[in-house]
Amino acid sequence: MSDWDETTVLRKSGPRPTVAKSQSVINAARRAGEVVATERKSEVANRGHHVDTDHRRIAALDRSDDVRPPATVNMSVGKAIQQARQVKGWTQKDLATRINEKPTVVNDYEATKAVPNQQILMKMERALG
Repeated sequence: MSDWDETTVLRKSGPRPTVAKSQSVINAARRAGEVVATERKSEVANRGHHVDTDHRRIAALDRSDDVRPPATVNMSVGKAIQQARQVKGWTQKDLATRINEKPTVVNDYEATKAVPNQQILMKMERALG
């Protein structure tokens, strides 16, 4: 017998593993006694496009010395701006127009939400007297 008479098997025929996409198919295979292996694929299809911002954000927080948020305008300053504006009979929009700022800036200063800016405070002081 020569080497040409032998049969070479490149792959075995038989049941190949299938991918079940529903829980009912997996449960049916378990009831039938078949071997069931479950593995979860990664949620990110292409890792090159995934930017891991959590690590960058945490590293930036670690490098910074700021532990607390920046200080906002004191309540007495906001009340003083509001009272001076009302004495003159101006709205927040009128004051904002006179100091060349947006009305939301005046609102933030009166509501004590703004981070103090000396230039804006000086403009308000000049306009309100």
